[in-house]
Amino acid sequence: MKKHTGEIIKLENVSKIYCTGEDDLYALKDVNLTIMKNEFVGILGPSGSGKSTMLHILGLLDEPSRGSVYIDGIETNHMSDSARATLRGRKIGFVFQTFNLIPTFTVLENVALPALMYNVPEDVAHKKAAEILDRIGMGNRIHHLPNQLSGGQRQRAAIARALINNPEIILADEPTGNLDSKTGKDVLGLFDELHDEGKTIIIITHDQEITKMAEKTVRINDGMVSW
Repeated sequence: MKKHTGEIIKLENVSKIYCTGEDDLYALKDVNLTIMKNEFVGILGPSGSGKSTMLHILGLLDEPSRGSVYIDGIETNHMSDSARATLRGRKIGFVFQTFNLIPTFTVLENVALPALMYNVPEDVAHKKAAEILDRIGMGNRIHHLPNQLSGGQRQRAAIARALINNPEIILADEPTGNLDSKTGKDVLGLFDELHDEGKTIIIITHDQEITKMAEKTVRINDGMVSW
């Protein structure tokens, strides 16, 4: 068991409520969750359970209707949009099921893009992107376009992009959902390596295989969590 050195994400009584006319719809309801530094957490639930809302709240892509969200001890509720974006870019790397690679950019350009958005010089960003891609076995694909890659290669490129700003937290949304079982296992192996290197890994999924790797499994249904 790894030694965890403190909290990195904390949700306190978090609810997300959508007004639908006469009734309020709870996408999340009174969620309390603590994730420790260098913890591997799987958040599981069926379609419509609240997983996507949880992703957006954990990743500072959305704000709760009620409750508080802390990232590395910083309360984020009353931050400006720009301050939240800066904290998100510094602390969190995102990996999405649909890869979200820009089709007209090469793999190298896709991976370097988040660094360029934080004013890293282009030559420095490209050098760092090439190093990360080489490390994860994509060094011979850096000048390919996304449509020239397999699904597994595109997901590896997406993971490399998430790593470019050296975030403490990797937040992955159904990262194996569009992959065959063998490729999915390879991608999960990469997350395991990142965890061993000290990253906090949070995978939101319906894949029960995640429970075999995760130190903590959080189950979500109808907007509420259970253990």
